[in-house]
Amino acid sequence: MNDGATIRAVVNTFVFALASVVTHIGIGMLLALGVHRTMTRGTKYFVRTAYFFPFLVSWAAVALIWKYVLDPAFGLANYYLSSTTNWLASPTWALPTLIVVDWWHTIGYTFIILLAGLQTVPAQLHEAARVDGANAWWRFWSVTLPVMSPTIFFATVITFIGAFQIFDPMVIMTQGGPDGATRSIVQYTYEKGFQSFEVGYAAALSLVLFVVIMIVTGLQFRLSRRWVHQ
Repeated sequence: MNDGATIRAVVNTFVFALASVVTHIGIGMLLALGVHRTMTRGTKYFVRTAYFFPFLVSWAAVALIWKYVLDPAFGLANYYLSSTTNWLASPTWALPTLIVVDWWHTIGYTFIILLAGLQTVPAQLHEAARVDGANAWWRFWSVTLPVMSPTIFFATVITFIGAFQIFDPMVIMTQGGPDGATRSIVQYTYEKGFQSFEVGYAAALSLVLFVVIMIVTGLQFRLSRRWVHQ
């Protein structure tokens, strides 16, 4: 199992998964903080629903909608950006574009998890820190993040596992192209098993997928001892 297509599929999947974790945790936390601290109760309900709604839509529908939005000839993206870029056919932009689409579709789930974690932070801890003279940034760093660390850890693990098994947008939007730039390991396994009928090779790729997820998740659990507060 040393062909270039396999290696590239694994690299693509790692890049996609790592970018997904960073964007989901980072932007998801900003959204959760904004909703938790600055909005009224009624507005919070509306915004929570709006952010979470795309997650309820099937990947097939999301992929088809975004194929239309990103169409180089009449898509809304190029219209508002005044661009002629063929996002899904560009070796440079295809994978980042799919990362953005995945973020739009699944950020609501991470947002809800992090928002729930924020609501578990005791208000008296913030009040005590404020009395001691801590500013907003220091309260976030020394109070909010430690209390939320189990929630952040859970969101990180779930996001990585989900992203590493990505399949639908690659198949529907780019078919793994251009020239394998967006092919994921799950898509490559599907192609080998159900298109080329190389069942043994596909089984080996499935084992690789399982081992990689197990190793990375194990490392996450081990490293969590250093920063997750119980």
